[in-house]
Amino acid sequence: MKFQLNYVCLALAAMTGSAEALTLTNVSDANPKTLGFSAPNIVSAELDLRLLATGSMKLDGATTATLPGIPFSTQYYGYINNGTTSTMLPILGSAATPSPAIEASKTEPDKNTYLELEGQHGALPDYNYGKHFLFQGHEVGAHGYITRINLDADGAHRVTLLADTLADGSIIPNIDGSTWDPFATKLLFTGEEAATSGVTEGVVLEASADYPSTVTKLDTVIGHAGWEGIQVDSVGNLWLVADQGGLTGSVNTKAKQPNSFVYRFVPKDNTDLALGGKLQALQVQSLAHAGPIIFNAGQADTDILSPDVKDLHTYGKMFRTAWVTVHDTNTDGFGVFDANLAAKAANATPFKRPENGVFRPSSENPFKQFFFTETGDTNNLTQAGSVYGGFGAVFTVSQSSPSANTGSLKMLYLGDATHSGFDNIAFLTKDQLLVVEDAGDTLHTQRNALDSGYLFDVKKDYSVANNLPVRFLAEGRDASATLDSAASGLSPNQDNEITGIHVSNGDASVYGLLGSQNPTPFKEGWRVFWTQQHGDNNTWEIVPK
Repeated sequence: MKFQLNYVCLALAAMTGSAEALTLTNVSDANPKTLGFSAPNIVSAELDLRLLATGSMKLDGATTATLPGIPFSTQYYGYINNGTTSTMLPILGSAATPSPAIEASKTEPDKNTYLELEGQHGALPDYNYGKHFLFQGHEVGAHGYITRINLDADGAHRVTLLADTLADGSIIPNIDGSTWDPFATKLLFTGEEAATSGVTEGVVLEASADYPSTVTKLDTVIGHAGWEGIQVDSVGNLWLVADQGGLTGSVNTKAKQPNSFVYRFVPKDNTDLALGGKLQALQVQSLAHAGPIIFNAGQADTDILSPDVKDLHTYGKMFRTAWVTVHDTNTDGFGVFDANLAAKAANATPFKRPENGVFRPSSENPFKQFFFTETGDTNNLTQAGSVYGGFGAVFTVSQSSPSANTGSLKMLYLGDATHSGFDNIAFLTKDQLLVVEDAGDTLHTQRNALDSGYLFDVKKDYSVANNLPVRFLAEGRDASATLDSAASGLSPNQDNEITGIHVSNGDASVYGLLGSQNPTPFKEGWRVFWTQQHGDNNTWEIVPK
């Protein structure tokens, strides 16, 4: 049976909480990147951090069995035990140089999804795992896997390995995004993995929430792409954001051609996604010429500095949007397909690495505004500059309903070198938006500043001089990441990155969909989480001081 959301009930559920904005003190500066020096995380004066899990934690349900084609097992929250000596840190060589080849690979737990569930199990049959859980997929390494932080459990049972193989016995691909689908009662995970052939093989996965999790691919209905952000709307559509970096120009060698798309998957049956449906991509109408803004094959330099790209990154400009179908299982069947190529063929509009998206909460008119981030070029030398989106942006798609075929697009915030590499995104209250950076090591070094998390007021006009977001988090760099960074390019690991910013009350019902209730952080069950990727791979809860 296909569920339909009752907006009246949804509104009544949301009206129980206050929608007052929080006042947070601006953290004056980002942490500098200094060779050989670690740095603490700094948050607004009104906040504090509580450590939930760290990468060296042994997994509840850890196995010593090797995986298909991989000569090691999954045993730790943030590490694969594949180092030559299975060490979790680089060991200093005779010349006091880190030797990362013997260091276990960091698996990097990514996007967080918080749920309150009864009757969940773990590796120990008689243990009470509680009812508050934080789920993650893992992003890098020879394979991905799915973990669940048991927030009510003791240290030995703090993190459960839910799955490291698919239902068919093959390994799980690397994972980026996650969300909960209350219609299908499944966790959804996304991956942006690229194959050695250069063809993107990122997939969307669905997984059962309990231990052990059954995990299957949805690539025959949603296709392959650089999938990152994923959210479910009030009628069971999936809104997806894909990040696939474009080609650099032959002239604009520090900038990349817009090459990634925003998608909506309309399922045939929202309780069973595997039955198929329509994959659509967002098309934006140009203000500079008749027709849509499209990808121009073989014209990287032209697209990087095009009037369309400039218009998209200009305050106050409004664009008409439409959803164009790029694949329909009714007519195209269930074969695996490349969603990026299909979007280009359908004349959808490319962006400069969109990363994640979320619906603006509303008790009266839910699921009418979708905010998404754009990462940009993550290079201070980009020829695109801020004017052509070289430092990314935050956009809003507005529609009369989540199922509407047309709407509008407008930019909320234009990035610059100080505010760049926008990645994960979450609403703290109905008008306050949290956006965190993944600027990358190159930009960290160029600007001598590590990543930050920012608080935006979506009602504010950021085109006005001195209207700036509030820095609520200046991410530090833990000792592990500091050692890795000092490896002079020998290590595959990096400075710490902010990921998994997530605000939720854990409601697993249809009425708990993110966007349906006005968040009341730190009250009425609402909690705030983030993960400090790379290094020690710590996951934190933000709490009031």
